[in-house]
Amino acid sequence: MGKYYVLFNPLSNNGRGFESATKIETAVADGEFEYVSILSVEDIKKFIKEFPKDKTLVLSGGDGTINHFVNAIGDEPLDRDVYYFPSGSGNDFMRDVRPDGASGLVLLNTYIKDLPKVTVKGETYRFVNGIGYGIDGYCCEEGDKLRQKSNDPVNYAAIAIKGLLFKFKPVTAAVISDGRKKLFDHVWIAPTMNGRYYGGGMNATPAQKRLGEDGTVTTMIFRGRSRLKTLLIFSGISKGEHIRHRKEVIQIKSHEVEVKFDRPCALQIDGETVLDVKSYKVHR
Repeated sequence: MGKYYVLFNPLSNNGRGFESATKIETAVADGEFEYVSILSVEDIKKFIKEFPKDKTLVLSGGDGTINHFVNAIGDEPLDRDVYYFPSGSGNDFMRDVRPDGASGLVLLNTYIKDLPKVTVKGETYRFVNGIGYGIDGYCCEEGDKLRQKSNDPVNYAAIAIKGLLFKFKPVTAAVISDGRKKLFDHVWIAPTMNGRYYGGGMNATPAQKRLGEDGTVTTMIFRGRSRLKTLLIFSGISKGEHIRHRKEVIQIKSHEVEVKFDRPCALQIDGETVLDVKSYKVHR
């Protein structure tokens, strides 16, 4: 019988992080489980170094929890195995690495080694899934406002539809990919992706390989003059069908990329919101 130490995020899954984390007991047979909130750990690096060798360490939460973890450990390599059990509301990392929908634990070590980094407003962060910029960042901003008012689950699809039809104003974007600059007008979103999924199931870049040997990321430019046509194309993003519209959707692979907007917009990093951003730069 294995001994599992579950480091969970109580804020994940709309505040149901502990309840969701305990589902590991049905996914893993014959185990003893101990639960500790990640919010109670002041120094994650020190915590990992001192962690008992006879226990299996499991991180439980959503994509934002993995993001918090990888930024806390920094560039220091892990000297022990760390597993992941999904208990978030989006779980895009799990959707990407387990496309068959299989449950259970995922060994994190390989996936969080040499992650891409994003520099925004003078700060640098590692990211696991992707950087959202444009209406996706706007959706996170509006979702944060709703969570401050209510504990009810946020309907991001409804926010996106209202933004596409009425509230969000598209931008002009400059994309500098490995030193080559291109301008795009009427841009709605301009994410840069390490994996395929973000935003709770949007298959933004179907061909992006998380562990690709070339180490590139994919920036997806989604543009369009018509709000209605944009909405119709956007509706296919969960299945990756939006990329069929090559005039509206452009994919750019890069080792290093910078995206600049002509006005400030909200940006999200693995679901965590940064407000009033005019540019971001992704690099290794």
